[in-house]
Amino acid sequence: MHENAIFAVKKVFTINEKHQTTMNIKFHFLLFTAIWLSECLPFPLNAAKPQKETIKILAIGNSFSDDAVEYLDELAIADSVPLIVGNLYIGGCSLQRHWKNATELLPDYSYRKSNLGIFTNQDHKTLLDGLLDENWDIVVVQQVSQLSGKYDTYFPYLPNLMKFVKTHAKNPKVKFALHQVWAYAQNSTHEGFANYDRDQMKMYLAITETVKKVAATTGIKIIIPSGTAIQNCRTSEIGDHLNRDGYHLDLHIGRYVAACTWFETFFHRSCVGNPFKPAGVTDRQAKIAQYAAHYAVQRPFEITLMTNFAWTFLPSSEKTISEFLVY
Repeated sequence: MHENAIFAVKKVFTINEKHQTTMNIKFHFLLFTAIWLSECLPFPLNAAKPQKETIKILAIGNSFSDDAVEYLDELAIADSVPLIVGNLYIGGCSLQRHWKNATELLPDYSYRKSNLGIFTNQDHKTLLDGLLDENWDIVVVQQVSQLSGKYDTYFPYLPNLMKFVKTHAKNPKVKFALHQVWAYAQNSTHEGFANYDRDQMKMYLAITETVKKVAATTGIKIIIPSGTAIQNCRTSEIGDHLNRDGYHLDLHIGRYVAACTWFETFFHRSCVGNPFKPAGVTDRQAKIAQYAAHYAVQRPFEITLMTNFAWTFLPSSEKTISEFLVY
């Protein structure tokens, strides 16, 4: 009995020693981890997360870029994306004129800017004024709409303009994006529509093929497929009712489609479900617009038919039979 009692006591001490050793190992591991985290993390554990970096986009454009960016800042704010967007605006401005303005420092621009949702407009500005105003991440270029499907009209003006931007931009890593604009409404009376035999589909195909070719020639990696987004939306129940005068976008749904396209192109996140929608746009229209843009970013040179969109994405209370559009 005495020997058994001694063995039992030894066994208890052995177990307690193992337990204490395990506890010591755990304590030292936790202490080491805490010290490592305090030394290696870029901010204290109890500190707020760092702010998202502000994205800065400048468009060297015309009324079509003005249409496209109208609601971009609201979409960004709704998704907590810090954004500065500028537009060097001259109505109907071609690449040839932009290049002339750059080389001669002509103060012909209205410089329209949204800085984290605060809008300003300054007249009589040069292209260089806008370029030097911010450390731009992306500069968007585009051809005037009636020439957007004419490859030869981009040269030598676009490469020259890109060289000018690279020479003077504050950001040595500035990137370029090419805006694929939209074809006119089929009933448009714009004189430039004659370049495409007054055929909407012919104009759309000419623009998409030209933009693709120009991007490859100039090395531009980012294409904003606004033209495809608008064409997608035209196949939906909304139809060919996205323009206010046959070529500029409608102030509500048309501009919203384009802005959603810019949003998804630059921020690499889906615009579907973004809570912002302009006044005059219904929930149903907003959903169609968002998907039209989303499909365009996924397939920039291919029309996605949305004739049966209502049956696929909307609740049964909102479903209607849509007509197929024939171009």
